[in-house]
Amino acid sequence: MLAPVPRPPGSVALRCSRALLAPRARLSMLALLLLSAAALVVLYEPQRLLSSGWPQQTSGAGAVMLFGLAYGVCTAAFVPRPVLNLAAGALFGSAFGLTAAIAGTVLGAGISFTLGRYLGQDALRPMLRGRWLTAADGQLSRHGFRSMLAIRLFPGVPFAAANYCAAVSRMGYVPFLVATALGSLPNTAAYVVAGAQAGEPGSPAFLFSAGFIALSGLAAAVVAWRKRHHLRAPAPAVAPKPEPEPESKPEPETVGSPR
Repeated sequence: MLAPVPRPPGSVALRCSRALLAPRARLSMLALLLLSAAALVVLYEPQRLLSSGWPQQTSGAGAVMLFGLAYGVCTAAFVPRPVLNLAAGALFGSAFGLTAAIAGTVLGAGISFTLGRYLGQDALRPMLRGRWLTAADGQLSRHGFRSMLAIRLFPGVPFAAANYCAAVSRMGYVPFLVATALGSLPNTAAYVVAGAQAGEPGSPAFLFSAGFIALSGLAAAVVAWRKRHHLRAPAPAVAPKPEPEPESKPEPETVGSPR
């Protein structure tokens, strides 16, 4: 009787690693991570810590860098950016607050993009069916920088949702991050200035920033209303190509036939 062939060492570990690296397993890890982050935000409210419980011993450039790092982690954990922008202006003023807010915005977008790209893209791309999802994926994949710049310029699209939609598409890192930094600058500056001038609600700077926030939101609503027809329009039908006619072959000559 033949002896059983021993299994090579490490086969169980290899199978476990393959199972953990499977697309659906990575997607489950992403969902668990995002749910945990959202639960921590609801329980501990880190935006209040950044605005009111900031350590007094930190100041200067180190405080700005630390706030930008905390800002990025909080935005990746679904903390609303307007609240963080107001806190940045109230703590550091307009100039330094805007620097910390933009750095945190890019950092948080990069964290979300990386998580979505490596944990969710392989499992979610086969699910992109339907006219709206296919159109959005094609727009982000072919015109990544232009599309993301428009999304960041006009408020209305949730920050985290835009990050993960871009991660599932085929957009590159550099266009995504550069468009995020440039497109988020005007609206972020308005919120930071409003936070810096919150003690003087009648000042021209506060009134200008509040007016800009209101007008940008109204412009985003108008653009979305006008673009709704493009999303509802059916995709153009592609006419089938005519099949080429078969070439006529010359009839073979018979032996002894007259020429």
